[in-house]
Amino acid sequence: MSERRVFLFLQGPPSRFWYELAEALDAAGHKTLRVNLSAGDWLYWRKRGAINYRGSFKAWRSWLEALIEREGVTDILYYADRLPYHVVANEIARQRGIYVTAVEFGYLRPDWITVERDGMSTYSHFPNDPEIIRRIADHAPDPDFEIKYPYTFFQEASNEVIYNLASLFLSWMSFPRYHADKYYNPLKDYLSTLWRLIRDRWQRKYAKRVMREVILGPRPFYIFALQLQSDYQIRDNSPYSRLHEAIDQTIASFARNAPLGTVLVFKVHPLDNGLERWQKVVMASARRHDVRPRVRVIDGGNLNRLVETALGTILVNSTVGLYAIRAGCPLMVLGVAVFDIPGLTFQGTLDEFWTEAEPPDEELRLKFIRALAATTQVKGSFYNREGRKVAIAEMVRRLEARTVNEPGAFIDPPPRLEKARRLGMRV
Repeated sequence: MSERRVFLFLQGPPSRFWYELAEALDAAGHKTLRVNLSAGDWLYWRKRGAINYRGSFKAWRSWLEALIEREGVTDILYYADRLPYHVVANEIARQRGIYVTAVEFGYLRPDWITVERDGMSTYSHFPNDPEIIRRIADHAPDPDFEIKYPYTFFQEASNEVIYNLASLFLSWMSFPRYHADKYYNPLKDYLSTLWRLIRDRWQRKYAKRVMREVILGPRPFYIFALQLQSDYQIRDNSPYSRLHEAIDQTIASFARNAPLGTVLVFKVHPLDNGLERWQKVVMASARRHDVRPRVRVIDGGNLNRLVETALGTILVNSTVGLYAIRAGCPLMVLGVAVFDIPGLTFQGTLDEFWTEAEPPDEELRLKFIRALAATTQVKGSFYNREGRKVAIAEMVRRLEARTVNEPGAFIDPPPRLEKARRLGMRV
């Protein structure tokens, strides 16, 4: 057995995954600790001995430092990389040389989990140098893209709802000072989503009409894949405080530089709650820049089909970008993303993108996917029982050997910080 370690679990995915991973580490001879920050954490943690943190966020740093010192913590694990509690934990860990592992849904979803050392997106240590990526890929196996661990949208959505509503309505009893850092009130978020689903039929019909127009019609088009305004990828890994800014910037550039006769289609995220009223926001910007007849907004439709036939894809940092790369579609990344790499995405300005962008390099694309899968991705699932079993076994192996992001995919400092600073982000 490897040296006995002390693993501290902070917030995890809303499923059985987190405590099953702790059970596996216990069985391997290590010690596991858990800090519950909210009622949702408490609800999804089945092991005894968890510590309920009831203090304020302001007091979190000193309390956590004392816990780490007292228990001799060697490793910290968390899900949701930029949650404020986790940002503080990461800062403490780096000062003390503690090994941090961040977990999220897979970049290569649906059958993968992302497991990165220290951070993701802006703070990812995965290389952005094509030559380093090629060297890693040359010694990596081909990834297994067969879908073996399926789960339903209902499983994912229902667990998210249960977790967030428990945190909203039950935390006042045991976690009265919990700082959820939610962009929207969860109840308002879910009620708005329900209303959006009620009127979904009309939206789908309009989306189909637009898809026929742009795919079968004579005018070529670009696609902008909207993200959720509440997503930390927007709030913490982009230069925008609101997506409205990215929308207006893109439409203004399209009006000035895109070839006449082209169309710009905005695709609403399928889980959007409707509170931002993107149709109104986008068309108001299109009117300001005098291109309203050339702009469309759809809530529905087949995004993959749009990406496959578009002249180019624009996004802030959505994982839709990975599909665009795999589909051979020219891609413009406005924020910071792990796949924003010379040869895969357009490295010029947005104004230049409309006429100068080229498809991603096929050889580098294959190397990138292979290197990413071998170093930061784990085959498995949060929700499928067999998928959890397989993923946890591999995670325990990597955690014990401290080979997360290995071999060769831990570049320090994080290489995407340079672009983040160039974009004016606070990092």
